Amino acid sequence: MFFLFGYGAKQKFLGDGQTRTCPRCHNTTTWSRMDEFKQVSVFFVPVARWKHRRYEVCGICGTAVAG
Repeated sequence: MFFLFGYGAKQKFLGDGQTRTCPRCHNTTTWSRMDEFKQVSVFFVPVARWKHRRYEVCGICGTAVAG
């Protein structure tokens, strides 16, 4: 019998976030809202997801903060 499975972290873009000043690069920009989770898939179909985390990412340098 042959099984094709996968495991890893996935990120999903949720839209624009707040406009804020980045603590790392000091630029003011609109940040992106992201959702990250771990998942297991069998035959490319997600079976289980866990460890959800929502955060915002700076559009210039990529710094992430909890959102």
